[in-house]
Amino acid sequence: MSSEFDSVNEAGGSVSGDAVRDVLRALLAAVVLSVVGIVAGGLLVVAAALVLGVAGVQVTPLLSIVLSLVLATGFGFGGVALAYLRYRGIGADYVGIGVPSLRDVASVIGGYVAAMGFLVIASVIIRTLGAEAASNSAAEVGLQNPEILLLLIPASLLLIGPGEELLYRGVVQNRLSEALPAPAAIVLASLIFASIHYFSLTGMPRARLVSISVLVLPTLVFGTVYELTDNILVPALIHGAYNATLFGMLYLSLPYADSGQLPQTLLAIVGV
Repeated sequence: MSSEFDSVNEAGGSVSGDAVRDVLRALLAAVVLSVVGIVAGGLLVVAAALVLGVAGVQVTPLLSIVLSLVLATGFGFGGVALAYLRYRGIGADYVGIGVPSLRDVASVIGGYVAAMGFLVIASVIIRTLGAEAASNSAAEVGLQNPEILLLLIPASLLLIGPGEELLYRGVVQNRLSEALPAPAAIVLASLIFASIHYFSLTGMPRARLVSISVLVLPTLVFGTVYELTDNILVPALIHGAYNATLFGMLYLSLPYADSGQLPQTLLAIVGV
């Protein structure tokens, strides 16, 4: 899936100018795709809200979440990914779509366990250091409207996981892999994905950076498993199951919401 740096200067062992330009183009493409995905999804949601407003339909928090899931994650992220594939004249083989094998199923289970393990480790570190993590806006809305959390559980498997993985692993990570070794592409794609959540977090910049550093951990798992299996359905299933678990945990934690005993890391990472 990935391509290594092949062009090396024989005299000094440095990467050639063509290789550097390839890397810069790949980075630019990855960032542009991420921004376009967010902007396209946001515009679709705003347009739908305006149409509903003109029609006299009140956009409730529940309806707002539904619009975001369907239009932003589904049509926004997924649509941009598909448009990119068409623009380059490449098919679905580029992202790797196939019926999961037994090895893929094992990778889903192992990846899910690893992602949840990283969450536990991050929680312990944050608590030990006394660091403050920012809350995710989706989690805060869910606390006020518990029915939204129940909606987000199946949506994680059907929309959030597939839509985000198609764009950020299937397209962004693959594009980076065309110019970089696989480990570098995985890390960069994970950093880009985690960084886009900055504006969905609430709190001081330092707290948001703490949350983003936590968000990077499960995405590294998604990217690694994708690289190993070359099947986009595998990270999509891990991502969906991971998110569904977090939303379920948050729903079960609602009795403790007023006591301030909700796990801070859970509030920070629940919208990944």
